[in-house]
Amino acid sequence: MTQPLLALRNLSKRFGGLSANEDVSFTVEPKEIVGLIGPNGAGKTTLFNCIAGFYSPSAGSIEFAGETLVRLTPEAAARRGIARTFQIVRTFSSMTAIDNVAVGALLRHKSVGAALRRAEEILSFVGLSARARTPAGAMTVAEQKRLEVARALAIEPKLLLLDEVMAGLNLAEIREAADLVLRIRDRGTSCVIVEHVMEAIMPIAQRIVVLDAGRKIAEGSPEAVAREPSVIAAYLGS
Repeated sequence: MTQPLLALRNLSKRFGGLSANEDVSFTVEPKEIVGLIGPNGAGKTTLFNCIAGFYSPSAGSIEFAGETLVRLTPEAAARRGIARTFQIVRTFSSMTAIDNVAVGALLRHKSVGAALRRAEEILSFVGLSARARTPAGAMTVAEQKRLEVARALAIEPKLLLLDEVMAGLNLAEIREAADLVLRIRDRGTSCVIVEHVMEAIMPIAQRIVVLDAGRKIAEGSPEAVAREPSVIAAYLGS
């Protein structure tokens, strides 16, 4: 049996008297897509922030590639191979698309020239080559989301955390985004996706983890989770 790429063990994150995550455990295998779903306020983005080094867990542990991560900065997490996107897109709006991606590539490449060449390759992979010299702020929402994925890929991650990359997209754009996630996985990068667009995440995820009020209430195949009474109650009310 292979070692998980990521393992959360009884992870909790509290802010004073508020518990955003409580005793959450799950694993992510190499080259696996895991969907992380739950109602608004369930603690999904907080969990991402703990994995990516933005927050330190209050309790529990995070193991990545066989190493226990303790009080990492986001930069240190990125250097180990953890990249993320944000629920609200955070591109550098006045910079061109290629310069946005080169910023990420500079983590692995010492020269600007090498970073720009890598950025060109990644823009081609995500389908943004024609927009390489366009300022990020002049791009559509769908393009900006794709650009943020490209910038995350530029750090050459082993694990990519995608926070609602399909929110606000039309049906055609959602299909393109889902296809991109599959191609990222096929290149060897594991993905954990926070998503509310169930029609998009269910067909591409191998496993689904469900949070409600900070706790894990279900985990399993998309088909099994969709039939779970606790999940139905969390989304629709009992």
